[in-house]
Amino acid sequence: MSLYRDEGVVLRTQKLGEADRIVTLLTRGNGRIRTVGKGVRRTTSRFGARLEPFMHVDCQFATGRTLDIVTQAETIAPYGMNITDDYGRYTAGTAMLETAERLTAEEREPAVQLYLLLVGALRTLAGATHDPGLVLDAFLLRGLSIAGFAPSFEDCARCDARGPHRLFSVQAGGMVCGSCRPAGTVAPAGDTIALLAALLTGDWPVADSSQPRARREASGITAAFLQWHLERGLRSLGLVER
Repeated sequence: MSLYRDEGVVLRTQKLGEADRIVTLLTRGNGRIRTVGKGVRRTTSRFGARLEPFMHVDCQFATGRTLDIVTQAETIAPYGMNITDDYGRYTAGTAMLETAERLTAEEREPAVQLYLLLVGALRTLAGATHDPGLVLDAFLLRGLSIAGFAPSFEDCARCDARGPHRLFSVQAGGMVCGSCRPAGTVAPAGDTIALLAALLTGDWPVADSSQPRARREASGITAAFLQWHLERGLRSLGLVER
């Protein structure tokens, strides 16, 4: 049995037997991994509370025949403490964790950019510096971009005609000109497109000053764009307050 260390974010947990859990983490060096936390459901567990969703931890693992085993866990940042005590932050954070797991289709495939994005998003969410819905939508758009599905909010996504354009197409990958307009396009308000572009680029002064109507429309477009590329919706996204 060999040992190795890595840091990661706990994405979810599942009961295993009477006292154990299967713990899924997105790690810096090993991508998404599924591990076993022995005895973590017992009240006497030394690190059970550190292996809960949203926790940012540094772990030591022992390689196993099927699943590796967590032998040590040290807290880097207890994001779960501030996220789980607020419904808006909790539901937004849960959608982030589910998205991160879905965007890492292969286990042990390095995903450093997505890992760093998730850590930063959870830090922002826990700090309550921005509206949870905005933080979630920014994470979704940037996560899709890292996965190779960056939307275009300026030039035509099909022919690269210089924008701005008025029509948005989920299947085309963003804004489209009149000549490239496919079926099912929508015409978002100008401030909605400005908000989406701000969330994608991290322009928080623009995002924070946006109006509720633009936020609702931007959230709907983001959810549709995510569902198109994941090929099915997120269970947790329906619980997010908009």
